[in-house]
Amino acid sequence: MKRIPAVAARELASLFVSPVAYVVLTLYTLLAGFFFLLGVVSFVETLRQAQTFQAFDFLQQMNLNDALITPFLGSMSVVLIFVIPGVTMGLFASEKANGTDELLLTSPLTIWDIVLGKYLAAAAFVLLLGLLVGFFPALLFRYGDPELGKTAAGILGLVLTGMAYAAVGCFASSVTRSQMIAFILAFVILLLLLIMGAVAELGAMGSAAWLEGFLGWLSVGEHFENLSQGLVDTSDVAYFLVLVAVGLLLTKAAVESVRWR
Repeated sequence: MKRIPAVAARELASLFVSPVAYVVLTLYTLLAGFFFLLGVVSFVETLRQAQTFQAFDFLQQMNLNDALITPFLGSMSVVLIFVIPGVTMGLFASEKANGTDELLLTSPLTIWDIVLGKYLAAAAFVLLLGLLVGFFPALLFRYGDPELGKTAAGILGLVLTGMAYAAVGCFASSVTRSQMIAFILAFVILLLLLIMGAVAELGAMGSAAWLEGFLGWLSVGEHFENLSQGLVDTSDVAYFLVLVAVGLLLTKAAVESVRWR
């Protein structure tokens, strides 16, 4: 376990040696700025129209969190479906493509050292993305009065979503030597996890209510939405932790299987 930080530092450094990290950070920041500005313009326009029509009851109910911050964080959580696979696709696939996986597996490192080290590098990158996104709502505390707890819960939900996505991305990268295939596989899995809630709401399961409930529970969107609305429930946090644990266990199994081939 003492070797895990060294593996994480090596992997994180390799991300910033290549242009991948800089491209991802730049694009993610630009998209965050675009969606935030779009939200601000929409909020101001809604406020102006409400004042014009003297909708005082509506004005009293308006707040920055519900009208601006929550939709903004929701948009950025969707963007993560594209960003995280791009960050994680080379974690294991590049080792296989370059032929360095055998050296890694025959080193004194354990499988868990390798898996957790690489995952922690991706998790650190997710935290950096969370800080970049958090900068925009922080501006509102200078010029407005959003709710601190609700805003913090939303950013926590975004970070937890990114952490879970990173674990799925690790698994996708561990089962192939092609970074493109790893990206597509991770993207498809994450997309399925996102739309599970919509599938459950369609009621296509007929009388199998338990299956609808299970699909709803599997949906990342359901749990993220609760956190983005300021509802910090242990069941939602546990969901993301379970998703991380399952992703890492599957990654370990995939990496370990290489030793027996």
